[in-house]
Amino acid sequence: MKRSIWLATMLTVAGAVAMTPAQADTKVGVVNIDRLIKDSPQGKAVEDALRNDANAKQRELVALQASLKAKQEKLEKDGATMTADQRSKAEKELRDGNRDLSQKANDYQEELTNRQNEELSRLQSALVAEVQSYALSQKFDLVIASGGVYVAPSLDLTDSVLASLKARATSAPAAAAPAPAPAAAPKPAGK
Repeated sequence: MKRSIWLATMLTVAGAVAMTPAQADTKVGVVNIDRLIKDSPQGKAVEDALRNDANAKQRELVALQASLKAKQEKLEKDGATMTADQRSKAEKELRDGNRDLSQKANDYQEELTNRQNEELSRLQSALVAEVQSYALSQKFDLVIASGGVYVAPSLDLTDSVLASLKARATSAPAAAAPAPAPAAAPKPAGK
């Protein structure tokens, strides 16, 4: 629904531009934002940071899972020789550990999803600003984010904007790195 409204708006704008008497003076371009996200140094830096963060959290979960597996194996091995209290305590620790593992996995997934959304939002804002800067410097009247059915290659500005992003990244490598994510606030109990 949203996409069809957006497409209808873009077609209306394109039709209006085509009907204007000053169409020869109108400079129009199209940019592929998805490709900018994927291929720009800034996008790759965000992707790498998110991947490293996810890998670190995955290692924590694997370590916790291995610890629980060792406790399970110990319980199975020594369970017959344990007293009822010892066995009950070991089973409770195992249940609590499995519940904690499940909760941590859910929390990590939610945290990673939120971080990904924040970083992508920040990246998209930076990319839009770069497209606007490029459009102003090259005196474009209209730049549309691609999504149309067909775009003539002569109107595609993606490669030019990518070159600008790469030049900016090499001239300011620190600016290409994503900002560190703010520390997650502890969740209130019961939520």
